[in-house]
Amino acid sequence: MAYKIGALPRSLYTAEGVRRLDRAAIEGCGIPGMTLMERAGAAAFAVLREHWPAARRLAVVCGAGNNAGDGYVVARLAHAAGLAVTVLECAERGRLKGDARTAAEGAMAAGIVPQAFDAALLAQHDLIVDALLGTGLAREVGGTIGLCIEAINGSGVPVLAIDLPSGLDADTGSVLGRAVIAEATITFIGVKQGLLTGAGPDHCGRLYYDDLGVPAAVYRAVDPSAERLDLSRWSAWLRPRRRSAHKGHFGHVLVVGGEIGYAGAARMAAEAALRVGAGLVSLATRARHAAQAGITRPEIMCHPVEEAAALGALCGKASVVAIGPGLGRSPWAVALLARALNSRLPLCVDADGLHLLAEEPMRREDWVLTPHPGEAGRLLGCDTEAVQADRFEAARGLQRLYGGVVVLKGTGTLVCDRAGRISVCDAGNPGMASGGMGDVLTGVIAGLIAQGLSPDDAAALGVCLHALAGDRAALAGQRGTLAMDLMPHLRALVNPGE
Repeated sequence: MAYKIGALPRSLYTAEGVRRLDRAAIEGCGIPGMTLMERAGAAAFAVLREHWPAARRLAVVCGAGNNAGDGYVVARLAHAAGLAVTVLECAERGRLKGDARTAAEGAMAAGIVPQAFDAALLAQHDLIVDALLGTGLAREVGGTIGLCIEAINGSGVPVLAIDLPSGLDADTGSVLGRAVIAEATITFIGVKQGLLTGAGPDHCGRLYYDDLGVPAAVYRAVDPSAERLDLSRWSAWLRPRRRSAHKGHFGHVLVVGGEIGYAGAARMAAEAALRVGAGLVSLATRARHAAQAGITRPEIMCHPVEEAAALGALCGKASVVAIGPGLGRSPWAVALLARALNSRLPLCVDADGLHLLAEEPMRREDWVLTPHPGEAGRLLGCDTEAVQADRFEAARGLQRLYGGVVVLKGTGTLVCDRAGRISVCDAGNPGMASGGMGDVLTGVIAGLIAQGLSPDDAAALGVCLHALAGDRAALAGQRGTLAMDLMPHLRALVNPGE
């Protein structure tokens, strides 16, 4: 078939969802399973030639399922194209069934002689094709397959993974004991949600997608499990403003935080709210910090607040409160959080605000909570590892307990809205692993709420803007990227086409 690399779609699926799509294509649309396997092999081979045009010696490592069948198709096509191909079998060929068995027989009929897996052979090749395990994996990898994965990762040879890296959980993005680390992955029919979050991106490398020619009607019959965030979703909202607009149309953000020694966090959140278009931004902070913040960014209205009672008048003028950046955990912080909660304004809560919330849990529907995995663990009463083992369930669990919208930060940030629907952000980069990035995100989300977006939309758009701004800032180098480097890019992103 004519193959082209498709842009990643918005819809994401669990492994079971993709199996349902596969069945609907075969049973409902009459597409033979072998046809889909041939298309998958052809798509994988096309990526192989594009991504590694100089590769001439391939090791195709096959297991015992349909994923192996795709690998045998790749091997046959590569052999026909004149490449030197070695098929290494990590399972008894007799375990192959149906289409996978047919694919293996086709490869052998073309002149390929499979061999038992031998780790020593891997280093003799330019590229390894991972066709070991598919989406059906539900337990930790061990035994012979585990040893094969360790050998692949230790070979120093680049890897193309077929459908997903073997050993990666397609639903959660966690590693099931051990998983192949690929330089590129091509996935088929539906993008598995685990490829975009947790350990998924590190193990996938560059992600390619092909729908294998499955008709649109198939996708209408199976609901996705999550959605990939895409800035185009808010294109109408990001249109230029009316010429008659004034600052009163775009809300007033009140940022609360900046304990002694942590003045910068609240200051960055306040500027971020301005940079995404909030009409007015006030900062309630310790008296010794207020004057300095006002000098460095005079557009921020800075107020010295030493007693929680002073926050009342400020809340009366605000549209939304962003609380947590640099707040600390002192009695001052506790009193300010209580006063902000009593204001009944929509809130964006981060950092120390989340720590205090974990000590005195409550639920409300008009806030956005933005924990990183460690903070999420405290809020859920578990450890960070448990959060990362299933980030989707952690985000939903937080939303069920605390209400509102939950932003679970980290690689592949998740946004769980008030209806329990999850969106995944596949933008962002490791350069954003530096102090202050979360404070900027808090200000971005609050600034969008101030302009009239719902907490659901503000959280999702805010995460998208923040990650894309981080990617633009990191073009100058990931190491050394600072939170304040995002500011000009945030401004550009909320003004597309201007």
